[in-house]
Amino acid sequence: MFRNRTSAVPALVLTVLLAGCQKDAGANPPAAAPAAAVEPKTDDEKTLYAMGIVMGRNLTALGLSAAELDMLKVGMTDEALGKEKKVKLEEFGPKIQAFAQGRAGALAAKEKQASESFLATAAAAKGAQKKPSGLIYTEVLAGTGASPTATDTVKVHYTGKLVDGTVFDSSVERGQPAEFRVGGVIPCWQEGVQLMKKGGKAQLVCPSDIAYGDAGSPPQIKPGATLVFDVELLDVVKGPAAPGAK
Repeated sequence: MFRNRTSAVPALVLTVLLAGCQKDAGANPPAAAPAAAVEPKTDDEKTLYAMGIVMGRNLTALGLSAAELDMLKVGMTDEALGKEKKVKLEEFGPKIQAFAQGRAGALAAKEKQASESFLATAAAAKGAQKKPSGLIYTEVLAGTGASPTATDTVKVHYTGKLVDGTVFDSSVERGQPAEFRVGGVIPCWQEGVQLMKKGGKAQLVCPSDIAYGDAGSPPQIKPGATLVFDVELLDVVKGPAAPGAK
């Protein structure tokens, strides 16, 4: 969950575009029975329902209302069943990305505002160091030896939490440490882990700008979300030396 991020907006747009090519179980437009009244029974129905979950998961960052989701279903149904289209795709298709960016941006701004007091409190806590990047770093237990560099591979145990304390990912709970190249993860981790030493423990409070940004990582991490990681650096494997280094 801390892997280097990519923008989710193109993925969201792709999901919307692909949605028009998927078969929807309800053929009738807005007057169709609400989804809650439909219970998947056969394996095929359950598979289609699972498809809907995956598509809906990728759309959560848009914050669509029930009415807007109904309109999306109408477009899906008309395309999948070869019905006459109610709008011209060549006219409104190019507007999809701007729509997605606008919705994700609005949700991100709201989430950032909600995180402001949490970040201020975290930065004022005893032992906390607020870095120019916005990272709030707190050493919990000092390690020994050299700190890892961006080219090194590290083994860590970690627990990732939202600002309300909800755990969204944890190698500790899985009982399996994570291994990764320091330069291949989100900026907050790249900076924070390089401040640690083997055997050390630290807390990384990551504002969204150095975590998953305005895209988030749906469905668990909202656009603009601040994240908190408790990290234990178990081991460091040196990577290749930088070009020209002696």
